[in-house]
Amino acid sequence: MSAMKEEKLMTEELIDVEFHDRVMLLRLNRPEALNALCKKLIQQLNAALDQAENDARIGAIVITGSEKAFAAGADITEMCHLTFTDVSDKDFIHTWERLSQCQKPVIAAVSGYALGGGCELAMMCDIIYAAESAKFGQPEITIGTMPGAGGTQRLTQLVGKTKAMEICLTGRLVSSKEAEQIGLVSRVFPEADLLKETMVTAAKIANFSGPVVRMIKEAIRHTTESELVGGIRFERRLFQSTFALEDRQEGMTAFVEKRPAVFKHR
Repeated sequence: MSAMKEEKLMTEELIDVEFHDRVMLLRLNRPEALNALCKKLIQQLNAALDQAENDARIGAIVITGSEKAFAAGADITEMCHLTFTDVSDKDFIHTWERLSQCQKPVIAAVSGYALGGGCELAMMCDIIYAAESAKFGQPEITIGTMPGAGGTQRLTQLVGKTKAMEICLTGRLVSSKEAEQIGLVSRVFPEADLLKETMVTAAKIANFSGPVVRMIKEAIRHTTESELVGGIRFERRLFQSTFALEDRQEGMTAFVEKRPAVFKHR
């Protein structure tokens, strides 16, 4: 696969895909929205993951964004006017779980904001490397809703109950330094070194025995995800239920209108 080294194979509207020997690099490319996760972006990300899974030449995957944002969250303008029936009938955002089901190792290289859905996306990866500028959080409560793509489940698994409770119930942001201390990220690098160091690790993993790498990943996932699937399903249903609340409508509308939300607790 040396002929494919550093060859830009395909550029889609919202995902840039590159091959670097046995590593596929996926770059979220929606800069005007700080890489907010919309339906189309997730569809393109899932298509790229399918491509990687079906290509024996790919041994590892790296997902990154821009210096400003890995992904600043879900696209609130896209979901603001949805109703409970809309999200419940279509099992809204269930397609986001594709990343967590990837059999090949995935490393997130996070700069800037990884908030809400962006933090959830990073936590679906097997390893998270962060730049010193990175900030993580689950601020959904500030707009009248809750994490819906594994945020309450994976965050609790990674950092423990009390930290997860504080982060989700206050919506506060977590620095890269704190994220490393509490076990949310593996390592922290200066901004200029982040992608280079991530690609070095990915290349190292990609050049080990593919079957053995998959076995190790499967074994670790077995111990960490035995109860996770049910928990994520439960969380997603609760998230969808918030779309029946006046406070959810007010919170998202206020966010779109760039004003403080006024919650009525109903």
